[in-house]
Amino acid sequence: MLVFWKEGLVLLSVPKTGTHAYTQALGPRASMVVTDPPELKHAPVYRYNRFFRPMFDKMGAPNLELVAVIREPLSWLGSWYRYRQRPALDGRPASTKGVRFDTFLEACCEGDPPAYAKVGSQAKFVEARPNGTAVTHFFRYEDQAGFQTFLKNRLGDLPEIPTANVSPSLPLEISPGVEALVRKVRSDEFALWDSIPVRGS
Repeated sequence: MLVFWKEGLVLLSVPKTGTHAYTQALGPRASMVVTDPPELKHAPVYRYNRFFRPMFDKMGAPNLELVAVIREPLSWLGSWYRYRQRPALDGRPASTKGVRFDTFLEACCEGDPPAYAKVGSQAKFVEARPNGTAVTHFFRYEDQAGFQTFLKNRLGDLPEIPTANVSPSLPLEISPGVEALVRKVRSDEFALWDSIPVRGS
């Protein structure tokens, strides 16, 4: 999570949406960089509202606007699947080695998924709170041009954004029935992504 105090922005670190690269590039100019523990680095709106917002309010924060990047849901799940193929997880419950992508997707749709399919939900991550705390600016992960134009307008010229923390390349195939299941069970994520306009050219 990146906090730009004077510019009134908080960039939430939605997992698997490329925010690690922006943290590397923009961290030096941010007022606050949260990199650990993962529960705070990847603080969803409800955790931001509970832990960070009260502190910022006491410090006389300006009107901080929350920014979140959302990835196309099947691509997002594919990134999680590939990420959990890495050798560091070999033999562990969270590893997807030896698990078919269809099996992984079906498990992600269960009410209590196995460890390798516990990935959460982008829609839940950015769910607005009853007190009004909510994401002000949404961007599609696939619309890097639009996202960077927004950041440039708010922060000034940007440094080069590196490629960082990329999941291993791996061809993924989805059977039509499983894709239909994912679209039905995780429909809120597809609706969220579909609602975000493309701002770049």
